[in-house]
Formats: sequence, structure tokens, C-alpha cells
Amino acid sequence: MHIVVCTKHTPDTEAKMSVDEAGNVSWGESPLIINPWDEYAVEEALLLREEYGGTVTVISMGPEEALEALKHAIAMGCDEAIRIWDDACADSDTLSTSYVLAKAIEKIGDVDLVLFGKSAIDTQTGQIGPAVARRLGIPALMYTIKIADLDPDGKSITVERLLEEGRQVVTAPLPAAVGTTKGINEPRYTSFIGIRKAARMKYPHWTLADIGAEEDKVGASGAAVRWPQVMPPPAREGEAEIIEAETVEEAAAILVEKLLAEKVI
Repeated sequence: MHIVVCTKHTPDTEAKMSVDEAGNVSWGESPLIINPWDEYAVEEALLLREEYGGTVTVISMGPEEALEALKHAIAMGCDEAIRIWDDACADSDTLSTSYVLAKAIEKIGDVDLVLFGKSAIDTQTGQIGPAVARRLGIPALMYTIKIADLDPDGKSITVERLLEEGRQVVTAPLPAAVGTTKGINEPRYTSFIGIRKAARMKYPHWTLADIGAEEDKVGASGAAVRWPQVMPPPAREGEAEIIEAETVEEAAAILVEKLLAEKVI
């Protein structure tokens, strides 16, 4: 059985975002880490491999910074990791990102399961999983809290989905896309041996040409909407006046007169 996990590099959850006067967004000196929600997807893939055998491949679309997410997944125990990137991929939204990931999965071929985290902590759209599933033409089983049954030979999967109305049990054919959520498992810590393996491993870099993707369908040109302009809020201006009087009553009377004059009351 071949399982692919789609992951992303994100700022640390403690990072504070800032916007300068030119509209440039910065996360400060925060280190980039694997998207925390994706750790549940990686852990579930590893648990399934332990039970049914097979291979776990983790993929990510991003510049060299995306290696941080891939290295973490390898340190957890994944078998292979692939980074997909071209300069044309910059400014991709969920529509164009899902296109690139789907093309990469098609290139990998013979995939039984594609796992996703619930969402990315920096954008929180939750759209990549369903979008990739739609492009691949496979069932999308998002918000999965439990994989109740998996039959690799019979090519079927049964999951419990955590919805607002309660839990929904769904059976679908394989291959399928599964979106994990918190509570499906407890992600393992990376081991020393795993960290050494991740540091020594070579990470294939696929370009758009390698996966057969068209440039006009990625990045800003392939986005559903243009990225909105981000600007810092205007500086707040104001002044304060200290009321001085002999007694509290006099100060209160002066304050009331000023509030009436400004039509505050």
C-alpha cells in the first residue's frame, strides 16, 4: 500500500505577524516548522503502514524552506519526501496549490491513500484536501476522527467523520483522500535516529516540467482571485488633557462641561 501525505511549512504557533508600510507581511524571526495539523496526518500514515505494510511518501510545494516540514516528517518515520517548486509557484492560492499537488501525486502513481491535515495554521482555509481530491477524481473524506476499517485488497475504507451534528460513518472505494483532525491519534516525537536520517537524506526537487504542470495554472496567474493588498492600520493619534481642580466635585463639573462641548454627552 502506498500512502502520500501532503504537508506544508508554517511559522511557529507563537509567532507574531507584522505588516510594514509597504504592505510586506513578516513573521519576525520565527522558525519555520511543519504545519502542526499535518503531524496528525503523518502519524496516521505511519500507523497504517505499521498495520498493513507499504510506503509513506510525504510531499510539499514550496521553496527550500519547505524542507523543514519534509525533514520533520522523515524524522517521524516517513520513507520518502519530495519537494515541488518553481519560481512561477510564488503567490499560489489554494486553487493553484491543489493543482500542483495533484499533478505531483499523478506523477508518483499507484497511490492508495492521500492524507491531509485539517488545515494550515497560517491560512486556515481547509480547502487543499477537498480540492486535490476533486482534481484526482477520488472521494474526499475530510474531518476524519477515526479510520474504522481499511481493506487494501478489497480497495475500500470506512471512516468516522467528526461533524457539528455528530459522527458520520462513511465507506468509500480506494484510492481516497482523508483529512485528519485532532483526536485521531497522538503524533509521536521524532527520534534521534530519525533526525539523523532526515539530516542525511536527499530530497528530490521536482519542477513544474517534471510533473507536467502548466505555468499559467500556478502562482498568481493560476489563482482564483488576486491576493488582496495588505496594509498596516493607520497610526492612532490623540491627545490628553489633565483636569486640575481644588476638589473632586469641581473636577467633575469641568469634565462634564468639556464632554458637553464635544457633544460626547
